[in-house]
Amino acid sequence: MVSGVTAVVPAGGRGVRMGSDVPKQFLSLGGIPLLIHALRVFDAATGISEIIVVVPEEDRDHCRHEVLPPYHLKKLTQVVGGGPRRQDSVYNGFRAADPHSSIILVHDAVRPFLTVSLVNSVVESAEKHGAAIVAIPMRDTVKRVTSNQIIEKTLDREGLWLAQTPQAFRKALLEEAHHRGQSTGCEATDDAFLVEQLGHPVAIVTGSSDNIKITRPEDLLMGEAILNAKMGRSCP
Repeated sequence: MVSGVTAVVPAGGRGVRMGSDVPKQFLSLGGIPLLIHALRVFDAATGISEIIVVVPEEDRDHCRHEVLPPYHLKKLTQVVGGGPRRQDSVYNGFRAADPHSSIILVHDAVRPFLTVSLVNSVVESAEKHGAAIVAIPMRDTVKRVTSNQIIEKTLDREGLWLAQTPQAFRKALLEEAHHRGQSTGCEATDDAFLVEQLGHPVAIVTGSSDNIKITRPEDLLMGEAILNAKMGRSCP
């Protein structure tokens, strides 16, 4: 495992799809804020040197003074303000990283079920290849559909994977990718896409079906079920 790994955790959700006035990263899962589940894993991972949380500027004080302090995260170094897009928030986060960090790991705040093992694996792969992401192979049949919801074509799912986070990159490579994205106006829903645009290969680390992204009320129910199963409890 390399030294100098910064975990950047963008937490910019507003809770619109969740139907909540509370930003989704601060909603309770198992009695603690959703965001805290991921941060605890990074705090426990020996290969992670520091954690930077990125939240909307208007949520910084609430996050710093109310959400985070009860959990005594040893590696949390900064809570920085985000930008209008996810990629802007990630950029703000890794620009605040320790200058000695060689690897930047990016993880969605609303994916609470990552593991230390997965963190270690994606960082090791990024050290080897320069860029690596967690993903799982697609198992469902995939249909391309027209705008009026008529099936146009059934796609071959062979070789199709669903991207997850964490994603890890050599710091200089990620910085170059973001600068290129800014100069070309490229819109990206994940950082791997920006690196791909440089022509740099991105390795895959097999993830887990438990590593869900919680964005809707039904996802939160599924998250509670996964958490109960991991803790050996029966669902209510």
